[in-house]
Amino acid sequence: MLSSLQSVFKIQELRSRILFTMGILIVYRIGSHITLPNVNPEALLSFFSDAGGGGLFGLYDMFVGGAFSRATIFALGIMPYISASIIIQLLGAVMPYFQRLQKQGEEGRRKITQYSRYGTVLISLMQAYGVSVFIESITTNQGLPVVPNPGWGFRIMTMIILASGTVLIMWLGEQLTERGIGNGISLIIFVGIIARFPNAILDEWQQLMADNRELIVEVILLAIMVSCIGLVTLLTQGTRKIPVQYAKRVVGRKIYGGQSTHIPLRVNTAGVMPIIFAQSLMFVPQTITSFWPDSEIMGLVNIYFNMNSALYQIVYAILIIFFTYFYTAIAFNPVDVADNMKKNGGFIPGVRPGKKTAEYIDNILTRVTLPGSFFLALVAVLPYFIIKTTNVSYSYASFFGGTSLLIIVGVALDTLQQMESHLLMRHYDGFMKGGKIKGRR
Repeated sequence: MLSSLQSVFKIQELRSRILFTMGILIVYRIGSHITLPNVNPEALLSFFSDAGGGGLFGLYDMFVGGAFSRATIFALGIMPYISASIIIQLLGAVMPYFQRLQKQGEEGRRKITQYSRYGTVLISLMQAYGVSVFIESITTNQGLPVVPNPGWGFRIMTMIILASGTVLIMWLGEQLTERGIGNGISLIIFVGIIARFPNAILDEWQQLMADNRELIVEVILLAIMVSCIGLVTLLTQGTRKIPVQYAKRVVGRKIYGGQSTHIPLRVNTAGVMPIIFAQSLMFVPQTITSFWPDSEIMGLVNIYFNMNSALYQIVYAILIIFFTYFYTAIAFNPVDVADNMKKNGGFIPGVRPGKKTAEYIDNILTRVTLPGSFFLALVAVLPYFIIKTTNVSYSYASFFGGTSLLIIVGVALDTLQQMESHLLMRHYDGFMKGGKIKGRR
């Protein structure tokens, strides 16, 4: 492992990508501490502290690394972009125009990306208005307002600043994906979550020292954390291998093909995207209710779609299962795989090439995805049961399962695998296996 880490910085391209990634993430963290104008940050932090950091706004704050509770220029995070991407992908399943764009290759992807950007601006403006109204309505227990001078001037200014911040984060994420290591959007969410981990550990340690926590409970929770990390890692790395045989072809004096290989179908092909997609949709009801804070109907919606309610957890789990299948269908197309195998003389033993091969792969993928989707949903709702059965805080319980753990493990493994590929391409030892192969450039 140490030799692999040393090899990382011996490769100029990989070293440049890592340093670029670190620089972009530092810029993001700096922006997460720049407070909006005309906002009293001490009063806002006091309000969230009295609220206990739970609720849907507390969950949103976790995704943006505490930027929401500090009312910074990055308070909306990257969630509007994810919501816009979900809407565009859903439109691709029902509208012929977007279906054609998805089949047009690079040109179609550029147009879809452009529409996603426009949608990001629109959604961020709507959410920014809801945030401004929400912040204006906040007063501390001492009667101190968070916004000393509320009104339309503050709302318009907040909408412009927060929307601009989201667009900047979107651009940073795209730059990370292109010139850094890993998926830029996932890395930004990953950093926002992990930035709160030290404070959560410190707070729990202080509670333990003050005899507000039982040691046996902490030991059990730690065992749950280790078990969940191991199971999530197995889920992310687990594959179902479909054997493939390639027929021999004689071209001139050379013989091609004849080898045996396999198609690796991952148990969790969708990765962390179902969790992110489902969580983004669960933010919608609370965002809508912020527009009509005095409405009785919106009050009921706010109660039933509070993250501490059983209905919220049920809907959340169902959305995760749905998006697991939805995103798997987008990421892996059995028909294209079967056609490519047929063109190259490949076949699955005992299965006819073409349509039968596509149906065979699709059936296996459907069965493999089922336990993966249920496990994702189970881990996602685990903090809800931990909070109900123990008296630990939400910020601490969120790291023992749920969205936080899934994103942390998934993004960490994805980034590690990309670094692994860079090392192996240049004949260095990877992280996943040992050896004494010396690097050569």
